Amino acid sequence: QVQFVESGGGLVQAGGSLNLSCAASGSIFSSYAMGWFRQTPGKEREFVAAINRIGDSRAYADSVKGRFTISRDNAKNTMYLQMNSLKPEDTAVYYCAADRTRGFDVRTSEERYNYWGQGTQVTVSS
Repeated sequence: QVQFVESGGGLVQAGGSLNLSCAASGSIFSSYAMGWFRQTPGKEREFVAAINRIGDSRAYADSVKGRFTISRDNAKNTMYLQMNSLKPEDTAVYYCAADRTRGFDVRTSEERYNYWGQGTQVTVSS
C-alpha cells in the first residue's frame, strides 16, 4: 500500500521560509504525478503547485508564483515545496497529493489525485 507523509510545517514570521517534504513509501515514486494543496478552516482545499512524474514540468497557483518552488527527487522518493516570502494568508494545512500515471502531464485539479497525505500545518505570523 503506497503512503505519502508530509513534514516540515511549523510556525514562521511573515517574510520567512519553510521547506515542506512529502515522502513516499510502498511503490515506485517516479510513477506518480504529484501536487501540493492547502486548506484553511471553512474553506475549500485549493491547489498550490504540481509537478509531473519525471520532474520536468510544473504548475503554480497565481497566489504563490514567484515565491514557492516545487521539486522532486525520485531517487529519494520525495517531493518538496520550498516556500519563501511567506505571508499570513499562506497559513493553512498543506497536503501532498499523488496519482499513478504513465503520462507526463501536470495535474492541477484535486479530482485527478487518488492518494493524499495527512497534512502538515503551516502558520505564518504577521
